[in-house]
Amino acid sequence: MTEKYAEAKYRHEYKYVCDAMQNAVLKTRARGILKSDEHAGVDGFYRIRSLYFDDLEDRCYYENESGIGERDKYRLRIYNGNNNRITLEKKSKVRGMTLKTQNRISKEQCRQLMAGTIPLVSEDMTDGLKRLLTEMRMKNMRPKVIVEYVRYPFVERNGNVRVTFDEAVSSSNEFNKFLERNIILRPILQNGEGVLEIKWDEYLPDYIKNAMQLDTLSWSSFSKYYLCRRYNVYGGIRV
Repeated sequence: MTEKYAEAKYRHEYKYVCDAMQNAVLKTRARGILKSDEHAGVDGFYRIRSLYFDDLEDRCYYENESGIGERDKYRLRIYNGNNNRITLEKKSKVRGMTLKTQNRISKEQCRQLMAGTIPLVSEDMTDGLKRLLTEMRMKNMRPKVIVEYVRYPFVERNGNVRVTFDEAVSSSNEFNKFLERNIILRPILQNGEGVLEIKWDEYLPDYIKNAMQLDTLSWSSFSKYYLCRRYNVYGGIRV
């Protein structure tokens, strides 16, 4: 298991909710000026599924809603339905910049978290995983919503830029089926709409900023977690 806590660094991150036309046009432009991420499939995308946690007071949800500048989110994540590689992640936001720490976990540990039980810290765990589990236990974190979407990722070495288009964003409350192929999903965006995310380190090249029309798009502070909690799979209410 790889220890990644010390390698992480804060990055700039901007998000925009695009309508169907904006999403199609900007994705076509990205294909023309950027390289597709090496992890994308032959169709240029991969599928992400995350199980998000919150405390008993829904602090993460309300902090996102109120726009509090410093906040954390905890989640389990798998890619393309592959449950042989599961990560437990913490995403922190401070003054518009984000830091993601992640640790590999076992299926047994994942199932404990899916059931709302925080695994006990053991000596064979990495220091990063020990810290993460201890934080979750202290904050009394529990599963709240599954978020699933298709991601089209593009990269640029200069500035370590990552441009992603997230489509078919959907939510589910079937926590016990997080590791299964098929679960009940409820779309939360209109057909064709997407979430454009741009991440970078020290600088964002002007040609990317101009091509993505960032000066004309409406910046969004709401995360996919918040949107999926707000438009829940059961009756469209937050639970």
